Amino acid sequence: MMKLALIPTQLSLAVAATIGLAATAHADDTYAFRSPSGNVGCKMGAGGAMCEIKDYTWFVPRPADYTVGGKGNRFILDRGRVPIGGDWHSDHEFPDGAMTLDYGQTRTVGAITCDSEVSGMTCTDSSTGHFFRVSRDSYQLG
Repeated sequence: MMKLALIPTQLSLAVAATIGLAATAHADDTYAFRSPSGNVGCKMGAGGAMCEIKDYTWFVPRPADYTVGGKGNRFILDRGRVPIGGDWHSDHEFPDGAMTLDYGQTRTVGAITCDSEVSGMTCTDSSTGHFFRVSRDSYQLG
């Protein structure tokens, strides 16, 4: 069981590390943005996308062996992998002060595209078709 709980944390660290390294290389290779409502904030790079939501009505139970605290409000899509929804974390990844991705706009880096929609934020990997969609009222993984 412990191994399953560690996988999302390791993957989220891999996404964060990939995004952080790419940001120092070329500003055009990574993006940080938020929804017009300011409720969803995302970071994306060639390796994948991560979005965190501030206010939401759904709940993801904390894994039994996760003892750090925090909440399960982060969504991760690593290129070529299935998405992770409701990743529990205790750190703050929300890109405060990032640019706004207006409703109807998209941002693409490599195979990953994030769409800002009135109904939430959707990030898709065109190489696999995998995606996550997150909003105040619901989330979906595919």
